[in-house]
Amino acid sequence: MTKKKILSIIAVVILIAVLGYEQFLDNQKEDFIIEEGKKPKAATNQYFLPTSTTNQVVHHQHYSLSYSEKHEQAEWVAYELKASDLSRNNFKRPYFEIDNAVKTKAAHWRNYKNSGYDRGHLCPAGDRKFTKTAHDETFLTSNISPQKHAFNAGIWNRLEQKVRYWARKNDGVFVITGGVLENNLQTIGSENVAVPKKFYKVILDKTSSKIKMIAFLVPHKDSKLPLYKFVVSVNKIEALTGIDFFKELEDDLEERLESSSSYKNWSF
Repeated sequence: MTKKKILSIIAVVILIAVLGYEQFLDNQKEDFIIEEGKKPKAATNQYFLPTSTTNQVVHHQHYSLSYSEKHEQAEWVAYELKASDLSRNNFKRPYFEIDNAVKTKAAHWRNYKNSGYDRGHLCPAGDRKFTKTAHDETFLTSNISPQKHAFNAGIWNRLEQKVRYWARKNDGVFVITGGVLENNLQTIGSENVAVPKKFYKVILDKTSSKIKMIAFLVPHKDSKLPLYKFVVSVNKIEALTGIDFFKELEDDLEERLESSSSYKNWSF
């Protein structure tokens, strides 16, 4: 074997070793991100988190989520919205990024391209404008669901604004939101991201002297109806989703709050 061939073989071996080591480091970094995502953060768990039907809960700094690989989106996103979180800051919208803390791999943002659907935030960027880091964290693909633009910019936006109003009025609320994920939903993109037919939002006010709760179930289409027309009991959303909300509440209190569809304690 010539010296030139020997050197070529050595070069190939070194290249393979370098690439293998880089892959090892990438895997180590990915494992670290996943493990960090499993750790509860104080800012997202001050009150209660729902149960996960997928056993894949991820905790980011400013919200937590339960990811459904089957539907390639979160079955719920939960966060506290304090009055002090509300800000008029206007940050530049970043590019969407894949959420590497999702062990089964979150869907790529390209699934939404030319689909006819918005990348609809579940934890709104508008609720996380108190810092650029918190704002940009909402642009992870685990925090979006396909939404028709008229819905996203219409009634859903009205509901998000109302939640901010309650957060300011009640000095903070706890919010849980997501699409109703069922079998045989329409999908978009190469990864078959499911398109929910309905979206829900559950709000808990635990800051006042008397705890209260309200829930909304909104069909995936725009509507000019007043928001109170979409108020339902939490029990109804639990029956549709299989998710148990606020299971840590005392049983009698939980049943009383979750069985009610009254909105008399909430100002519209």
